[in-house]
Amino acid sequence: MSFRDNNAEVTTITYDREKIESKVGSIYEAIVIMGKRAEQINAEIRTELHGKLDEFAVHNSTLEEVFENREQIEISKNYERLPKPTSIAIKEWLDDEIYFRRTEENA
Repeated sequence: MSFRDNNAEVTTITYDREKIESKVGSIYEAIVIMGKRAEQINAEIRTELHGKLDEFAVHNSTLEEVFENREQIEISKNYERLPKPTSIAIKEWLDDEIYFRRTEENA
């Protein structure tokens, strides 16, 4: 699932702890899983953003030209409006869209 297709909350809201921990039985384990997913989402967003900004990069431009590049500014503003990776990960977790597995210790 693409982070762009997600309709996660942009604002700060309180989530039901029992819903979050119900899948794994521990709020801490759920937070670790969501945190790792948020890191993956953040890496995807960063890679895509840098790819788009590199299209407009002029390597021998003056400082004034860099600050006046409207296309780069618009692209950056669009990414700033996206929900935070953590919000997207929480939404995916609550919608059962995150795959995880436990590695059991051998007895």
